[in-house]
Amino acid sequence: MALFGNNTPRLRPELNDAGLGRICKMIQQPSVMPDARDFLVEFAEQFIDEAGTDWDRRWHRVSVIAETSMESGFDRSWLSRRPNSANALVLNAWTEGLRVRHGEQTGELPSVVQRCHQAGTARAHDPLPLVVMIRLLRLLRSPQRQVELVWRETVRRDPWNREAHLQMLGYYFSEAEFGGPGLAREFVEVQRARMPADAPAAALELTATVRAFHRATSNDQLNAILGDLWWRRPHGEGVLDRGVELAARPSFLQHAAAAADLNVLAYALVQARRVADAVPAFRLLGPTVVPWPWNWQGDPVEEFTRARARARRSAAPR
Repeated sequence: MALFGNNTPRLRPELNDAGLGRICKMIQQPSVMPDARDFLVEFAEQFIDEAGTDWDRRWHRVSVIAETSMESGFDRSWLSRRPNSANALVLNAWTEGLRVRHGEQTGELPSVVQRCHQAGTARAHDPLPLVVMIRLLRLLRSPQRQVELVWRETVRRDPWNREAHLQMLGYYFSEAEFGGPGLAREFVEVQRARMPADAPAAALELTATVRAFHRATSNDQLNAILGDLWWRRPHGEGVLDRGVELAARPSFLQHAAAAADLNVLAYALVQARRVADAVPAFRLLGPTVVPWPWNWQGDPVEEFTRARARARRSAAPR
């Protein structure tokens, strides 16, 4: 990853995957060539397959292409050309879920869930159709038993799948679905107790704590000026200490979304006024910004830029 410097911060959904960034740019660019989509479908299929059974990297590529496909309809073009492609099905299903989150109706989701189920059955080793199913079942407000059944099968195939853990965190955290703060804490504690330090989902506890911080400081429940006091509680300090220790391990930086997790760590440390501790994270991130959690208070790039400037000042010789 890039070193701390003068690079202008910007949103980089591809993170450190340069090839993924190139494909997303190609998807976004309209083409007058009639066979351009056919070429792009072939290119994207090969690119995803290059990840092999590295499900973490494979999911990162699918999910970022899905974000790009929402408006362009690339996922639908791919599925219409290759209806039997597992990559096309997973991409389309996740993108349809994104569209529902952005206001589209859920009418097509039951059939999408059924296709995911079929793909998951046909590819008994592949966790990605099931990761998508968890999200779709949440959108459909499906019974708890059904959601947890898919979760258990997902982690049987890929025990530390980052997205699956984040989806279940959201499920247990949301009072509108099944959960609440107590259930979310219990879920995180159980997972943390047995999770390897270098697992792709290793930042689950940190992510959960930032979400709890946002809940506590929203709707005037806690004055934002006193937000740093929230982090001074033993639990908050412990989470941050573990996050700093985790990020210092070279093995932590190997998973596909490491830069996204480093964004969360840098944000949390700045909110807790531990700006000096955030310097290593900003050095590793360089200009790479992800929307959450910076967008909680405003434009993510602007918030990141201000926080990084504070870190730079704290690191300057005195």
